[in-house]
Amino acid sequence: MIKPLYNNVLLKKVEASNRTDSGIIISQKEKNEEYAVVEAVSDCKEVKIDDKVYEMPLKKGDKVMYKKYSGTEVTDGDKEFILIKAEDILAIVK
Repeated sequence: MIKPLYNNVLLKKVEASNRTDSGIIISQKEKNEEYAVVEAVSDCKEVKIDDKVYEMPLKKGDKVMYKKYSGTEVTDGDKEFILIKAEDILAIVK
């Protein structure tokens, strides 16, 4: 298993659904939204963003949106992940 260091987070990419909550099928997927599930978080308790320090808001299992084209794609056996800085994660999706 890959254990992120410093303020890095390990993500497992999630395919965007082509069906709305009410069951309508969407023919085109929006490519601007990148979703993933947090697989592992570093032991770092704080994240520094723009010279301000924040508590690490992420935990394993959170569904998140992240900046497109950010992070590094890595593999562990046959599983593919994204290793990304915590500050490149935009939102937690509920």
